[in-house]
Amino acid sequence: METEGAKPDELSTPQSALPSRIATDADVAAHLRALVTLDPRLVGVAERAGPVAARITENGFRGLARVICGQQLSVASAQAIWSRFEVLPGTGDAQSYLDLTEDQVRATGFSGGKFRTLRVVAEAIAAGTLDFDHLEQLPAASAVAYLCAHKGIGPWTAEIYLMFCAGHPDVFPSGDLALQKAVAHALDLPSRPTANALTEIAQNWTPHRSAAALLFWRYFAALKNREGIAL
Repeated sequence: METEGAKPDELSTPQSALPSRIATDADVAAHLRALVTLDPRLVGVAERAGPVAARITENGFRGLARVICGQQLSVASAQAIWSRFEVLPGTGDAQSYLDLTEDQVRATGFSGGKFRTLRVVAEAIAAGTLDFDHLEQLPAASAVAYLCAHKGIGPWTAEIYLMFCAGHPDVFPSGDLALQKAVAHALDLPSRPTANALTEIAQNWTPHRSAAALLFWRYFAALKNREGIAL
C-alpha cells in the first residue's frame, strides 16, 4: 500500500464512503487507508506486509462448514480434509448433511467433535433458528454471540466466519495465535498479548478491525513465509 508522498486528505476516507462489507481487494484497500490514518504506527506494518487480499469465500452452511473444518489445523491439513469432504454427496446444504452418517463424514478426516458441531449447525438451519441473512445484519458482538449460541462454535470460529464468509468489516479474532504474535512483533510489545489484551488493543482500530486482522496476518506471513490461518 503506497502512502509516501500522499497528502493527509488523500489518505483519509470518510466513514460514510467506506464499504460496509469487505468482499474485494479494493474494499480491503479502502479500509486500510482509513486504518493507517487512524493509527500511523501501522504504516510501516503495511509496507512490510505488502498487498493484502480480501480472501472472501462462500457464506451459509458450506462456508461455516469450511471454517469448522479448519479449526486447530494447519492450512495444508484443512485443505486436504475439505477436498475430501466437499465431494461427499450431501454436503451442499444443511438438510442433505443431516442424511449423512458419522462414519461417512469422519472418513474424510473430520473429528467426531466437528461432525457433531456441524450437525448442530445443520439442525439449527433446518429448524430456522440459525438464519444467515439475519446474522449478516447484526453488529459484530451480537453476530459473534448469535453463532456462539450453537454448541461447538467458539469465538474464533464465529469471527473467522464473519470475516471471510460474511465480509464483516469490524471483526478481530484476538484468540488467533498468529495475530497475537504479529501484533506483539509489529508494535514491539514486551510479550505476546493474551486474547483479552489483544481485544483491548484492537478496539483502537474500530471500525476497521477486519482490515487490521488481514493486515497482521499478511505481516505474519511476510515474516514467517507462510499463511496464518487454515482457509
